[in-house]
Amino acid sequence: MLKTKFNVYKYFRGNDLVLAINLAAGLSIFFFGYDQGVMSGVNISPNYVDIMNLETNEALLGGVVAVYYVGTLIGALMGGWIGDKIGRIKTVILGCAIGILGAILQTCAQNVAWMICSRIITGIGTGHLNAIVPVWSAETSHHTSRGKMIAMEFTLNILGVVVAYWLAYGLSFTEGSFRWRFPIAFQLIPLVILAVGINFFPESPRWLLKKNRTEEGLEILAALRGDGDPNHPDVQKEYNDIVYAIKEEEAEGEPGYFSMLFVKDKLNIPRRVHLSVWLQIIQELTGIGVITVYAPLVFQSAGFSTRTSQLLSGINNITYMLSTLVAVFTLDKWGRRFTLFYGAVCQGVSLVMVAVLTKPDIMEQNPTGYGIGATVFTFLYTAFFGMTWLTVPWLYPVEIYPTKVRAKGGAWSVVGWSVGNALVMEITPPMIAGIGWITFLIFGAFNFLAIPVVWALYPETSNKTLEELDVIFSTQSLLVWNAEKELAEAKKNHTLGDSHSSSYDDVKIEKPAL
Repeated sequence: MLKTKFNVYKYFRGNDLVLAINLAAGLSIFFFGYDQGVMSGVNISPNYVDIMNLETNEALLGGVVAVYYVGTLIGALMGGWIGDKIGRIKTVILGCAIGILGAILQTCAQNVAWMICSRIITGIGTGHLNAIVPVWSAETSHHTSRGKMIAMEFTLNILGVVVAYWLAYGLSFTEGSFRWRFPIAFQLIPLVILAVGINFFPESPRWLLKKNRTEEGLEILAALRGDGDPNHPDVQKEYNDIVYAIKEEEAEGEPGYFSMLFVKDKLNIPRRVHLSVWLQIIQELTGIGVITVYAPLVFQSAGFSTRTSQLLSGINNITYMLSTLVAVFTLDKWGRRFTLFYGAVCQGVSLVMVAVLTKPDIMEQNPTGYGIGATVFTFLYTAFFGMTWLTVPWLYPVEIYPTKVRAKGGAWSVVGWSVGNALVMEITPPMIAGIGWITFLIFGAFNFLAIPVVWALYPETSNKTLEELDVIFSTQSLLVWNAEKELAEAKKNHTLGDSHSSSYDDVKIEKPAL
């Protein structure tokens, strides 16, 4: 009763309420970014390496980092299933609790086995949050500003990376266990604040309506769309669309993870799963992991000292964070497809230039000049990635799933991210050691290869309600241009349901265009 009385939707309305929800979601995304970045500083702490007995075991040193992604995969699958059962808010609280336990255990770790188990537990908590928080954000945001809100959250994500990096840099001048235990403990701050604060935020109205909690769902929807008036036309239209979509979904039952991936149905859920999983894998193949890890080597090739290279890496992270603000203003205006197109082109060109400029026989001609050039293109790559491919692969999946499996869909997205990360982290070190500069050339090529894939298979989702997107993905064709023809025919014959016929005039799949 007390939580209901002090819930933020009682005091905020419309865009102010949506902004408040996404700032809360941003705490989770901040933790995600911080936790990704914190181990880079921990791994170079002499005290940590000594306590964990990792002085001569580089493979195990990297393995302690890598097991985190096993945890995120497990946590995502758990969180997606739980999120559809107990709701978005309770799942966030559970994810925070698991993350807090993992962070405490990491902070107190006394040996490598302890640390590995702690990293897996933290990963499970992160996977929980990554599966459900973007879903909660998408289900409460207005269809004209979903991209803007998710982009704002990922500004906080990279802020987490920046804080982790500069905290590690500042503590690099100290010795002892405090150098690595404090940065790990620091992640408890956003987790505790989120675990407590989320109790005073509204549940997703779509989940509430799915669970037949109509009065509560309509009240929250009214606060989000109608200034508290449940009879507002926008509230009634969205309410009716949600209720109709839920009834349509219930007719086919609620599939499990296996069915979502392999069993074809009227809603084309397997198509949506493959699109979301592969978009995350493609995101990793565009090379962000390579640049993040090996940027210091590029800077050192320019003749900068180790300390200066570390400073440049920190500055690169700051420009990376600032670049995400571009997506806040462009993602809804320019759309998801064009954002991915221009990002892939600019990133591909940047990586090709890094490859050419770091080729040994070219670098020998003018190490300082070409090294500085490679440094500039490294900065440009991370900036373009922050404007484009950072955000869309997290936004797109939570837009395209029906309500009954949206949390599980978010989980499949995290599975794709985990697989992509593990793949790139596994193949990059031997590629750098074996073929050197050609590694950047290969990842640059992946960017260009991504363009026809997005062009052919990924419909535009911006400025459409989540229910309108159900209509778009009800078409049977995998190809965007054929799907538009099917949609027009379905509109003519009303084969997708008479209750949605009023929405057809507003729904159009963007024709492929470069």
